[in-house]
Amino acid sequence: MLKVGLTGNIGSGKTTVSKVFEVLGVPVFYADDAAKSVMVSDPLLVAGIKSTFGNSSYFDDGTLNRKHIAGIVFNDAEQLAKLNALVHPATFRAFDEWVKNVKADVPYILKEAALLFESDSYKMCDYSITIRAPFETRIKRVMQRDHLTREEIESRESKQFSEEKKSTLADFIIVNDDVQLVIPQVLELHHKFLSLGH
Repeated sequence: MLKVGLTGNIGSGKTTVSKVFEVLGVPVFYADDAAKSVMVSDPLLVAGIKSTFGNSSYFDDGTLNRKHIAGIVFNDAEQLAKLNALVHPATFRAFDEWVKNVKADVPYILKEAALLFESDSYKMCDYSITIRAPFETRIKRVMQRDHLTREEIESRESKQFSEEKKSTLADFIIVNDDVQLVIPQVLELHHKFLSLGH
């Protein structure tokens, strides 16, 4: 079974593209959702977060104290790196578990992750796709979707690799610029992966 990583910067349309692959019957692992989930369900990770960021990282009912964590890592690259060093391996473990439960006859699966290259998880994939969209288009999308300010979006963008860097690392590129149609690009890749996966 081929493993294909899918990424793109904020507002590029990762979820939209992933949903098209899902409609085609491709199982998709959403790494960002999994990361949120393992922060409360993976005992090893919970222990690591508590010992690194204090017991206040969790409420008494076991839920994550996001405000506490965000306050520590938000403007501190070193602390954020510490958090990522704990969360990424736990997410990798969740991905491995998920893969075991995918039906054996599936030709390929998709791993959707915002930090596919930054976390090195693209190395666990056979191929990788990055989605590109003009910066202003992405800003407009995120402002409409998440009601964030331009400054907040630019701050998040600055924590990711540039589109250029992602494009040089990726095997395939999907352009989602509201001009080129996305579905034909996805179908073309889908057929390519089906032929590679058999």
